[in-house]
Amino acid sequence: MTDKLRKKKKRKKKNYLLRLLVIIAVGAGLYFLMTSEWFDIDSVKVENNNYYTVEQVKDKAGIQVGKNIFSLKKSGIKDKLLKDPYFKNVKIKRKLPSTVVIDVTERSEKAAVLYNGTYIIIDSDGLVLRKAKTEPKITVIEGLTVKKAKEGKPLEAEENSILTDTLSMLASMEDSDLFFKKINTSSVIIKAHIYDELVCEGTPENLKESLKNGKLETTLYEMYSKGIKRGTIKIGSDNYCSFDPNVE
Repeated sequence: MTDKLRKKKKRKKKNYLLRLLVIIAVGAGLYFLMTSEWFDIDSVKVENNNYYTVEQVKDKAGIQVGKNIFSLKKSGIKDKLLKDPYFKNVKIKRKLPSTVVIDVTERSEKAAVLYNGTYIIIDSDGLVLRKAKTEPKITVIEGLTVKKAKEGKPLEAEENSILTDTLSMLASMEDSDLFFKKINTSSVIIKAHIYDELVCEGTPENLKESLKNGKLETTLYEMYSKGIKRGTIKIGSDNYCSFDPNVE
């Protein structure tokens, strides 16, 4: 056997030995990480929650304090939380050595569709968040014929186009810093109640345009300054706006 072959075999043996030592070191390091009390979870923090309290989010996540932080299955916790329609997105982060951070993005309640005595709470996209028997403090939409209302799924109504237009109008309402207590969509001309006896009438598109260009806000300001809190504001196309002291 030549000296060249002997040297080559020795180098191979050294490389094998080095690889074995690296594998052993990595294994020992992983074992330390997975068993050391230094990495046991002792704190769970929740960020950006609004609808749910910190304790409610923790309870829903089910993270066990005292469990090793590296054994935490982040995807499993995320999937569990996302089953709740109020959570739009969830991020689970390890903050070494022993803290888990749950960063949530929640959906907001935008309207309640009244149907057969039940309030179906939806977000700005029409997603069903929950159902309630008592009236919530958000805009109530009446006059829709609901076909399907499953939590976590978009609300289905026979008048889906009207629902879409109404939700778009509500977005414009928020931008104008106004609030409609109730909206009746039982006809092409909808009735948006600011108070029980102060109503805006018009198509969703005309009302939306009036909100965007500030015409409705200006009209209401003039009425408030005169102490008028009863009547009907009729909104038409081309910024047409008229007031009738009667309420139908």
